[in-house]
Amino acid sequence: MTDVPAVRTAYLVKRLELAVRAHLDAVVRPHGLTTAQYTALTALRVAPEQSSAQLARRSFVSAQTMQELVAGLERRGLVTRSPAPANRRVLRVRLTERGEDVLAELDRGMDELEREMLADLDAAQVQALRDALRLCTRRLTAARSGER
Repeated sequence: MTDVPAVRTAYLVKRLELAVRAHLDAVVRPHGLTTAQYTALTALRVAPEQSSAQLARRSFVSAQTMQELVAGLERRGLVTRSPAPANRRVLRVRLTERGEDVLAELDRGMDELEREMLADLDAAQVQALRDALRLCTRRLTAARSGER
């Protein structure tokens, strides 16, 4: 019989996700944003000029949901869409200056969230946690796509 841990690691990760999500919701709500919209904006900051399909994958939502999110962000002046040079049917989404400004404001709230979450860890532990999370994500992503 296998030794089953009292609390599974996957359960702890899910609890952390839910706790982070609750705090993140509180950070973005005063700015009139949802967590999904915030995730899309941050994905655009990391990789500008993505298509909606690319952005959907990086934001953990369906392509249809992303179309709706982008339309709302565009109405608020946080993003713009323009045809891709290679394929005019593909629209590239990019942050506007206003979108960058909103993200800069949200960064302060996110910094505080991370400071609170990581307060009991030293710098080496924080780095080890980040490295471990990246490795776990890479492993499961590769396993799901059959790359391993």
